[in-house]
Amino acid sequence: MTGPLLDVRDLRLSVGEGDAALPLLRNVSLTVAPGESVGIVGESGSGKTLTVRSVIGMLPPGATEEGDVVYDGRSVPAMSGPELTRLRRDEIGMVFQDPHASVNPVHRIGDFLTETYRRQSRRERAAAGQRARELLRRVQFTDPDRVLESFPHQLSGGMLQRVMIAAAVLREPRLLLADEPTTALDVTTQAEVLGLLDEIRREREAAMVFITHDIEVVAAICDRVIVMYAGVVVEELTPAQLHAGQITEPYTEALLACRPDLTRRRDRLPDVPPGTFEQRYVLS
Repeated sequence: MTGPLLDVRDLRLSVGEGDAALPLLRNVSLTVAPGESVGIVGESGSGKTLTVRSVIGMLPPGATEEGDVVYDGRSVPAMSGPELTRLRRDEIGMVFQDPHASVNPVHRIGDFLTETYRRQSRRERAAAGQRARELLRRVQFTDPDRVLESFPHQLSGGMLQRVMIAAAVLREPRLLLADEPTTALDVTTQAEVLGLLDEIRREREAAMVFITHDIEVVAAICDRVIVMYAGVVVEELTPAQLHAGQITEPYTEALLACRPDLTRRRDRLPDVPPGTFEQRYVLS
């Protein structure tokens, strides 16, 4: 294909009707090229997760969607139920914030990793099991057979998140969606999971949309950084521009300033000039 793999076009999302409608996303536009890694950063409630979930058609109940989300030349909102299922199963891999919420607690890890092959032939199921073992080794499990026989509660948060990465790339998707996959992990495990996710993505030449509230993390593993506030894209820049201080938005500066710094003391978090967003974005 010659165009972007993912093209979000003037996406608007709201809940409610008429004057009571609550806007959630306001004219969000972004593209992701094949093999490119794009990060979306912003505080809680800025619309990061809603934007990513719209890519796979997972919208809030009662939501009204306008604009378009185009994946590989196909409109996601126009897809039928079976088409969405195939999209989520075969073409887009997902790693979410809480791995425990993504697995059935009464099923073993092996069942979770191979469930999409359950209706296939015996040979295909056996091949899926072997591939699951190989991927578990790739995500740094030295005893994959023990992991396959384990239940989710028998694994730590970091171990289960590595299982989620293996599950996400099992069917070799062209696009990975990672929604704050390291938030619940300790600092050391966070670094391991981030490095592993980026390494596997590069090996498979997959595109990725990575969500976090930490702008420095995004700058470390992504080709472009998109900053969101109140359902609006307020700035887009490269890591090089970020590190060079080529920032135009006070909000982006505030996100950087909010990061803990052991070398200096702050008495309070930085303020963004009042009216900046209401005048320029939200009410326009």
